[in-house]
Amino acid sequence: MPRPSPPKSPAALPVPDKPGGLATALPTLVRWPNLLIMLLCLALVRVCLLLPGQPLRKALLAPGFGLLVLAALLVAAAGYIINDYYDVKIDAINRPDRLVVGPVVRRRVAMLAHLLLSGAGVLLAASLSPLLGLVTLGAALLLWGYSARFKRLALVGNLSIATLTAALVLLPELQMHTGRGAVWPYALAAFLLTVVREIVKDVEDMRGDAQHGCRTLPLVWGVARTKWVAGLFLTALAVLTGAATLRLLLGTHWPLGLWLLALVLLPMAQLGRLLIRADRRKHFRHLSTWCKGIMLAGVLSMLLAGGIG
Repeated sequence: MPRPSPPKSPAALPVPDKPGGLATALPTLVRWPNLLIMLLCLALVRVCLLLPGQPLRKALLAPGFGLLVLAALLVAAAGYIINDYYDVKIDAINRPDRLVVGPVVRRRVAMLAHLLLSGAGVLLAASLSPLLGLVTLGAALLLWGYSARFKRLALVGNLSIATLTAALVLLPELQMHTGRGAVWPYALAAFLLTVVREIVKDVEDMRGDAQHGCRTLPLVWGVARTKWVAGLFLTALAVLTGAATLRLLLGTHWPLGLWLLALVLLPMAQLGRLLIRADRRKHFRHLSTWCKGIMLAGVLSMLLAGGIG
């Protein structure tokens, strides 16, 4: 891939001192579409996997659940902010059109917002139970470590984000202790697909990462070997999903089986085909979009999973 001419240093970019800078940039800074997907995931786990058949109002409007959702979203939003805080120079190369910290929001303001949101999220979770407080604190610290160091290490950052994604799926069960087993395959699937997407993003971001001393998987092993690693995780996910789909189709939950076959397994096969052929940055950006679509289809499949486990 051709190496572009280096952009201006983020430190040299104009930093407007506008009172509404943070308020205006906050939705972009915290990736509000991703937060909405997290909210949807938490709601569907509780309603469809843990409390099937319970009235929707009673399941969703429980005060404890609302506080748990707010805590999770606050910590996630703080994680996006601290990630942008540490990635100013890299994002100036990889995503100059989406650079917020520096040009729009001062770095010290971003750090303060991160600390306040993380602190509020951890305190809210701790008010629900010591276990949830510890899990949320661990997530906040892992997000900090990911942004400051782990994402620059081969596979370590990928596994960190995948672990946090799986933990999000498990949060409602950690609060309720229902013992229902259906939530665990979803958490494992979320972990595996997130690893694939994070590896794909590392290939997409190679140019900026290489110029700032990162040691991500494609920079250490090369793109060809990195594609094999992503393929291994994708194969594991396909085996897990295929086995579940077959069991569902042969049992009484065939609508969910058909959903998984049509909207998860077949797109996953196409993702694998595209992964084999990918050799340009735009190809890996396309793969990342496919991963997002498959993940959304997997989340929405919970609507048909009531009564399983």
